[in-house]
Amino acid sequence: MEKLMVGNCSNPIWFVLLLCFLSSLIFLLVDYMAASSGKQSGATFILNNFANDGTFTSSNFAAPSLKNQSQEISSPSVRNTKFVKNLDDSCSGRYIYIHDLPSQFNKELLLNCNSLIQWMNMCQYVSNLGLGPQVDKNESVILKGGWFVTNQFMLEVIFHNRMMQYQCLTNDSSLASAIYIPFYAGLDVGRYLWGFNISVRDANSLALVKWLADKPEWKRMSGRDHFLVGGRIAWDFRRPTDDDSDWGSKLMVLPESKNITLLTIESSKEDNEFAIPYPTYFHPSKDRQIIRWQKKMRRTERQYLFSFAGAPRPNLSNSIRSELIDQCRSSSTCNFLGCYNNGTNKCEDPINVMTAFQSSVFCLQPPGDSFTRRSTFDSILAGCIPVFFHEDSAYSQYLWHLPKNYTKYSVMIPLNDVKDRKVCVNETLLRVPKNDVLAMREEVIKLIPSIVYGDPRSRLETLEDAFDIAVKGVLERVETARREIEESKLLTKKFSFKNFFFP
Repeated sequence: MEKLMVGNCSNPIWFVLLLCFLSSLIFLLVDYMAASSGKQSGATFILNNFANDGTFTSSNFAAPSLKNQSQEISSPSVRNTKFVKNLDDSCSGRYIYIHDLPSQFNKELLLNCNSLIQWMNMCQYVSNLGLGPQVDKNESVILKGGWFVTNQFMLEVIFHNRMMQYQCLTNDSSLASAIYIPFYAGLDVGRYLWGFNISVRDANSLALVKWLADKPEWKRMSGRDHFLVGGRIAWDFRRPTDDDSDWGSKLMVLPESKNITLLTIESSKEDNEFAIPYPTYFHPSKDRQIIRWQKKMRRTERQYLFSFAGAPRPNLSNSIRSELIDQCRSSSTCNFLGCYNNGTNKCEDPINVMTAFQSSVFCLQPPGDSFTRRSTFDSILAGCIPVFFHEDSAYSQYLWHLPKNYTKYSVMIPLNDVKDRKVCVNETLLRVPKNDVLAMREEVIKLIPSIVYGDPRSRLETLEDAFDIAVKGVLERVETARREIEESKLLTKKFSFKNFFFP
């Protein structure tokens, strides 16, 4: 019987085919062995920043103490990793990698908290991981625990500290579904919005994108899997020109930034921007704190039909605030909280705000310096039905956090009808049927978990807060981008194959 000798093969075509067959067979065997090995001994890393009692124990990125503003803040890198077997990986598709940025982009900003805004010292708001001073008084208005004097521009710090105890962090970027950039863009530009040229305003933004572009994580998807949080409105990061008289920085108009997902308290409706809630005064550490608060809001007696907390905007030609204040003051059914009195902002005191909103069925939320207001989320927290005058104040903004059917939780009165004095707010709200009012209030109270940011030093047990919903939205967006990239590659490969063999 003849033996098959490849070297004696007289037909070169059969020789080539045989080599292809043997190569394919070897490749399949190696691939199968690698896959089997991965199933048996595969492993991944997750962050382990909690002690056995579930409390936050890592010193990563603790805010500076008010007693010692120069206290060193540790670098916000992923540490204390724990090796676990990859059997039933509940974090699959949810891993997040945090860039370990140079301190100029975050830590140094907090250490220099007294210069974050020109006309006020922000250091008290940096305390408690960005939550601000704790409130322990007036338990008739608020419940004990979880309440802080939180500044509306502290979202970046709060979000970063929440991210540090996210259960699916990884220090292996190849495992990550998304990459978080802990740049405090709002605190950075907030220092230079008045009286500084564009070179100063843009310095950190330009340095950031240069730093990112050199990283292997960036090159993988050209930044489409990256996201950052801006604690100011999006327009503060979208200066359209290089004129010193124009507002803000150019962070989000830089070519490198156009793939980054930006989460802000108010978006400009660009494709890569998403609005997430302003921080409120309530930062619960346990589910039961939220549940107790919801029960309290259901039982609360509301003696006023509506309320308004704010100040007029006489320099804004399209503002309706003065008209609303006049209507409120002239009605016995309205409770008006004027924010400024003798140089003090009464609306920065959570007790004042919660007292006003808890006493009212409806809370007016007209545009101010921009379309959105922190007050919207304070009113929801108080179980007070928000009344909007422009769709960009909520409906086109908080797509991940508020119901698409806005009539379930709010009332809309067209801004121009108020401006032209075609409507009386008091009469309009009185016409809302009582059953609809009760249903809307219940919907508002149900929204409370989704619009508050939990205390970063702990973790909610079952409820999803604003942070959880935002992270879920980012992961879904990145996964969609990843699928589009893969489909594009497959399509390109398919046409390249056809063009090669069938020109």
